[in-house]
Amino acid sequence: MKLSAMILGGLLFFSISIGGGIAWLVSKLFQHSTAGLSLLCGGFLVGLLALDIIPSVLKMYKPFGILIGVLAGVLFFIMLRSMTHPSSSQNSSVYLLMIALLIHTIPLSMAIGSLMGNSIVGITITASVILHHLPEGFALTTAFVSQGKKAWTLFFCFLGLSVFFSLFIWIGQYMNLSTKAQGVLMGTSIGLIAATSITEFIMHNLKVVPVKSFCGYILFGYLVSTLFHLLL
Repeated sequence: MKLSAMILGGLLFFSISIGGGIAWLVSKLFQHSTAGLSLLCGGFLVGLLALDIIPSVLKMYKPFGILIGVLAGVLFFIMLRSMTHPSSSQNSSVYLLMIALLIHTIPLSMAIGSLMGNSIVGITITASVILHHLPEGFALTTAFVSQGKKAWTLFFCFLGLSVFFSLFIWIGQYMNLSTKAQGVLMGTSIGLIAATSITEFIMHNLKVVPVKSFCGYILFGYLVSTLFHLLL
């Protein structure tokens, strides 16, 4: 199976769209509570970090580089958040999440690019692209729906993520990213996702819903991430 950067980008778009479709169906359960949907997104992102992203990153990269990246990600989050007006900070959270996922994509896409010449790994790469990005599509869609964003903005985010993925696969065919740099980038992604999910999606809604509902929404989001983890 001969793959190209464009084909893999198309597969990523297909994958995140499926994840987005699942999120849209789930969001119908929370159509009368945007705060509940935001908390669900926060719980899902925490689960995604705890169950998938952090364990896999710790297996692949040295802790020091990851820690530097996490600190950079948190500082980047604070800087971007301080640049936005307080009343619009919640709206900016979806774009902070988008930036985090873009950064998260760089090491993976460049690694895939370096393996493109090996036909043996073609099927493995295809399956990985399709399955790995389902949760990301779910998280992005949940975040966008909770903020009442238009469907076309989500479509362009999906398209942008796919183009970005294809671009760095192509770059990976001609240059290698050092293991240290990959670890720092992954850490930056973790720091951004963690800061955004806890601060913007969870703590922002701390006093909006009753305590039982607050915990219930977060737990439901975490359980959904667990389901993705077990199935994928």
